[in-house]
Amino acid sequence: MATLGRIVTGILRKETARNVCKNQLLARTQQVRCKTTTETGALLAKPTTINLGLSKIVLVTVPFLYLGATISKEGAAFLEENDIFIPDDDDD
Repeated sequence: MATLGRIVTGILRKETARNVCKNQLLARTQQVRCKTTTETGALLAKPTTINLGLSKIVLVTVPFLYLGATISKEGAAFLEENDIFIPDDDDD
């Protein structure tokens, strides 16, 4: 009877570990292997990844730098046109 209890407890712990991995609730407090498994419990192969680190940085940085520069240019033109701010050309 005690052996059956240990088996049931072990099964429940495994199910809890799978739920913890899915929910990420207690993953930091308990050591849990968060791997994708099949129905029988076998680990699946590691998924393939495509590293586009520098490309992502360029694709995000360049358009937003251009957008910021355009907004600044238009804002400066608006301020100068309405005589709100006119830069002085001091030749010291």
